[in-house]
Amino acid sequence: MLLLVVGLSQYLKHFRPFKNVPIFERFPILICVTIIWTYSHLLTAAGAYRNRPFKTQQNCRTDRANLISSAPWFKFPYPLQWGPPTFAAGHAFAMMSAVLVSMIESTGAYNAASRLSIATPPPAYVLSRGIGWQGIGTLLDGLFGTGTGSTVSVENVGLLGLTRVGSRRVVQISAGFMILFSTLGKFGALFAAIPFPIFSALYCVLFGLVASVGLSFLQFTNMNSMRNLLITGLSLFLGISVPQYFNDVWFSSHHGPVHSHAGWFNALLNTILSSPPTVGLIVAVFLDNTLEVQKSKKDRGMPWWAKFRTFRGDNRNEEFYNLPFNLNRFFPPT
Repeated sequence: MLLLVVGLSQYLKHFRPFKNVPIFERFPILICVTIIWTYSHLLTAAGAYRNRPFKTQQNCRTDRANLISSAPWFKFPYPLQWGPPTFAAGHAFAMMSAVLVSMIESTGAYNAASRLSIATPPPAYVLSRGIGWQGIGTLLDGLFGTGTGSTVSVENVGLLGLTRVGSRRVVQISAGFMILFSTLGKFGALFAAIPFPIFSALYCVLFGLVASVGLSFLQFTNMNSMRNLLITGLSLFLGISVPQYFNDVWFSSHHGPVHSHAGWFNALLNTILSSPPTVGLIVAVFLDNTLEVQKSKKDRGMPWWAKFRTFRGDNRNEEFYNLPFNLNRFFPPT
């Protein structure tokens, strides 16, 4: 799957079997998923996984747990469908910390999306607007009893860069399809039957693309400065290693490294320190604002970012970030 995605999207992107239609550049994910999914289904039907270990069958079979046959044709969600809500301090603080982590990750995804779509960096009011709607989505998730809250899909940001399709109209139509098909149980079960290795191969490409976009922002800093090299290296290394340690302890002992008598405190710190972007941000912000701040104003790259902080800082902001259907009158820029 990984080889096919890279091959079609990069090496064959200029090959056009149909005139003036860059099919391999625009639809590499759909083509590759269809081919590998069909291949895995043929392997499943032919009995290739019959005597394989349980983990292999669970990850590679396309008929695991009878997902499609057991799913209903129609299912309409409604508020409080799993019963009345319950409240506990530990759960509340865990959710608050999860939302904080989600806000940090979403802010990075917003900036990555703007860069991949060749737009100006989003002003502060655009970030606030996005996070506010994300909070409304999380509120609705709680009412409807979903397993997780709402956050930005980082893989979709990577897909934006891979396919070079950044039209908001495409996103709007896709959202309409998702709302429609969410009521069709068989349709959801069909996609849930996609083998996990297909997803993992896609994530290697899409998450890797977003990570590289994040690193590309360092071009606006002076990377010949030892100060900046220290901050970058330490935040990257601790952002990877500290959450890995927290996750390893959790899976081995079923509680995080922070396990005091205060459950809310445990939930707060264990959730925050299990997020690589959040740990990296905490380390980077602390070091960047305490190490030779006055001597390194230009080296930090802050003058480049300053002009994008306000709505009128760049006259292209209005073109990129105005809401469609005249919704700006309800959400005016500040």
